[in-house]
Amino acid sequence: MKAQTKQTLKKTLAALYIATIGGMAAATLIEKEHGTLYAARHVYGSWWFTALWALLAAAAIAWFIGRRVRRASTVALHLSLAVILAGALITRVSSVQGIVHLRLGETTDKYMTLDGDSVKEWPLPFSLSLKSFETKYYEGTTAPSDYVTRFVITDGNATSEACVSMNNIHSHNGVRFYQNDYDRDMRGSILSINADPWGIATTYTGYALLLFSLLWMLADPKGGFRRTLSSPLLRRGALAVAVMAAPALSRAAAPTLPEKTAAILGEMHILYNNRVCPLQTFAIDFTKKIYGSASYKGLTAEQVLTGWLFWSEEWAGEPFIRLKKGDLRSTLQLPEYVSMQTFFNSDMGGYILGPYVEEYYHGNRDAFHRQAADIDDKLMLIMQLRRGVLLKVFPHTDSNGTTQWYAPADRLPAGLDSGQTAFITKVFALIEDEAAAGNTAKVERIADKIRQYQSSRAGSSLPSETQTKAERIYNRVPFATTLFVVNLTAGLLALAATLRRLSRRQTTDSPTRPRRNVPKAVAVAVMALSFAALTACLALRWVISGNIPMSNGYETMLLVAWLVMLLSLISCRRFAIVLPFGLLMSGLFLLVSHINQMDPAITNIMPVLNSPLLSVHVSLVMLAFALLSLTFICGLTALAVDKASGRGTPAAGSHGGEEACRQLMLLSRMMLYPALAALAAGIFIGAVWANISWGRYWSWDAKETWALITLMVYAIGAHSDSLPSLRRPARYHLFMVLAFLTILMTYFGVNYFLGSGMHTYA
Repeated sequence: MKAQTKQTLKKTLAALYIATIGGMAAATLIEKEHGTLYAARHVYGSWWFTALWALLAAAAIAWFIGRRVRRASTVALHLSLAVILAGALITRVSSVQGIVHLRLGETTDKYMTLDGDSVKEWPLPFSLSLKSFETKYYEGTTAPSDYVTRFVITDGNATSEACVSMNNIHSHNGVRFYQNDYDRDMRGSILSINADPWGIATTYTGYALLLFSLLWMLADPKGGFRRTLSSPLLRRGALAVAVMAAPALSRAAAPTLPEKTAAILGEMHILYNNRVCPLQTFAIDFTKKIYGSASYKGLTAEQVLTGWLFWSEEWAGEPFIRLKKGDLRSTLQLPEYVSMQTFFNSDMGGYILGPYVEEYYHGNRDAFHRQAADIDDKLMLIMQLRRGVLLKVFPHTDSNGTTQWYAPADRLPAGLDSGQTAFITKVFALIEDEAAAGNTAKVERIADKIRQYQSSRAGSSLPSETQTKAERIYNRVPFATTLFVVNLTAGLLALAATLRRLSRRQTTDSPTRPRRNVPKAVAVAVMALSFAALTACLALRWVISGNIPMSNGYETMLLVAWLVMLLSLISCRRFAIVLPFGLLMSGLFLLVSHINQMDPAITNIMPVLNSPLLSVHVSLVMLAFALLSLTFICGLTALAVDKASGRGTPAAGSHGGEEACRQLMLLSRMMLYPALAALAAGIFIGAVWANISWGRYWSWDAKETWALITLMVYAIGAHSDSLPSLRRPARYHLFMVLAFLTILMTYFGVNYFLGSGMHTYA
């Protein structure tokens, strides 16, 4: 290939690559402004978007052939991408997708598609009739665990029965059926259908070749990853130690039960957040939501809860309600902590927030009125507790084996006898009388009777003894809060030590005798203890919920912090420099888990998430994010060292800084290759999961799109042979720092800025 032609093709390929990434990013913003259907019609489903991908593939193939690449692992990797794109094109032009609406007592032989703003009907080569639809629930709750449709297929003279549910499809003559939705009267079910034998077969072939070539790429002795590992520069590094502090507590004046007695009440079970759990869990969430902490002036959450239950008038005067900074707090000149009585003033017309809350629900959503509504929610929570509405601690199992939980203020089932009804409606009043009289022993005996009542009437809805013990341990230890303080402190100290070491002039005039590295040993010990504690935290959540802890944003942040520490511990013996990176990044991820939008509550898993592929998909993506976060810290450190060493000024010791930047670049590349492999595998295993769950392996969901953008951006960093500028440490590190913005957008931007798509629960 002539040099001029080669250069033109390279520029064309770069322009198409950037245009494709930019087009996908713009499409997610268009979807936010105009809706999913608009983006699907005018971007993802448009002819120009398909043409853009086709031109990109053609230019890439031409460039690949022109460079005469002969390494088999590289050829296989890029061939798999071409096969995947071919499968996507086949799906685009030949697949049949739609929905079938089934009703009890009716037969249909048609499916529907959305064409613009109208719905079109198309014939099926067989007929369908609904046999039954059932929503299954987690025992004792109203949280759905699965949706099950049973139907009959009549194909000519042959009749067969079929069943579909979430993550469980049925195939008939090349047509696959998926559970999509249902009618709220429970007499109808909506199924998705998909007929795409050639597209799916081609795409899955591409996925299989991709996974094989990714492993081959990592193992290839002549590949970039193995060549990076062999560099002697990676043997040098730095380390750090850590410190932490614990807060002090003060005493409270409000009356409540003794800690031991309140803890016994906390052992009772309650239906809370659509899950049966210890009352202690509800008490902690109640205290955190209103006060902002799991304790109040030295009182446990159980003492706070029982204080509000049995001494509500006294507690109404406690400065227990935390107000965040905002327009309402500044306008009304309120302190950070106020009492419930603050908002009830007869001279001001009673409930002073009432007019503002009414204006909020009539459409006034400015910052002042949003804060008024937030405070109103907290006050309503307290009042519901005082009325007993929230105390669903009394189970009842009917003759069909169905268990429901009731609060004293609920309308009780007709099947209860007068004794049970009296017990449910009056037992908390009895506890209040005994508590006021100081008869704590009687309070404890009544609590035991409630627990016995629960055991005898809860059926199989009660969690096991092991789950209950695990939850009580989990509630007592603030794992994430403690660990983010430990790891961030250690990481900052380690980073300072690293910068100091790497910015020095490296001299070789006189050899130094090897000596024991005490700071490194301390840093490893801190990392190991933190890793063990976080492992215990995740294991407890797994035991409590019965599901692998990776089903929401909070749990995935814990998982990525765990993976960062695991990778750091594995590699620190050879590459000590990863210790400060691991401590700092794991601390940052644990800190992020505390942001307001992330809910640490343990809940029953959504039906669509109840798939073994979820574990593999999330684990691989989180592993990739953990590795790429370390390349980000490598980049920041290298840029700081580059500036501190005064490159270009010989007196400042530029040679040592340059060598340190090269060392960090090699370390970054060592993590980049497996990160790309894990991210690619995670994305496409997620596509297989989506195909099983929804009938489409790729739907241009916002998080899918940004994950693909992240993969494509970071893949640029692995092409230093084609991009000579990325061989320079400073430019490479700057690129890796900027590339990290795509991870932030993928994980946080989609959830909290775009707020659309099927992945926003994650």
